[in-house]
This record gives sequence, C-alpha cells and structure tokens, in this order.
Amino acid sequence: MARQTLRSRLGASVAELEGSRLQTRFSGLGLTPLDTVPLRAPVRVGGEVTRVIIAPRSGVPTLEIMLSDGTGTVTGVFMGRRRIPGLEHGRAAIFEGVAMLEGARTVVVNPAYTLVA
Repeated sequence: MARQTLRSRLGASVAELEGSRLQTRFSGLGLTPLDTVPLRAPVRVGGEVTRVIIAPRSGVPTLEIMLSDGTGTVTGVFMGRRRIPGLEHGRAAIFEGVAMLEGARTVVVNPAYTLVA
C-alpha cells in the first residue's frame, strides 16, 4: 500500500500534489469545496491565499484576495480596502458570504473572514 502511494506521488505533477495537500489541510472544517460552491446562497469556504490584488472599481480601491482549496478558487472582494492585516499570500483563511459569478470567476463581496492557524 505504501509503495503504491509513493509510486502515485512520484508520478503526480506539482499541481496535483499541491491540490492534494490543500484538500487534506481543509478537510474536516465543515467548508464547502470551492468546485461545488452554490451561487446566490450563503457559503462558508476556505483555502490558502494565492493572489492579492488592489484593483480600482468605479474609482474606489478594492482589495481582491483569491483563495484555493485544491478543488477550485474563489475571490473575496473587499470594497474600499487596500490592505487587511493577516490576509497575505500563503495564509489560510475562511470566507463567509454570498457567492456570485463575475465573468468566469466565483466572487464573494465583502465576506466575513477568519484567519486559520
């Protein structure tokens, strides 16, 4: 069994190994997997911060934080913010809010957030 696991890990790509690591890290927290997030319904999702962008929307600075849990991604959009202490690249976080589709990406606007150790 251990030999088969090692063989499968050696044949896996870096992206597959990273996805597996993230799925293991966030299992058991009662979170919705990011590839199955329902739209226009309250959700509780989590993952590691993979991207932090400051992008203006209608002339207002907006902080966009992308989370990944190994199954997909979701972007938290914080209107009027340029920085949130603790929400940095590589940090684990949980977002709670209503998910919606914006273009081809899933977005939660002004989510409540919790930092995960």
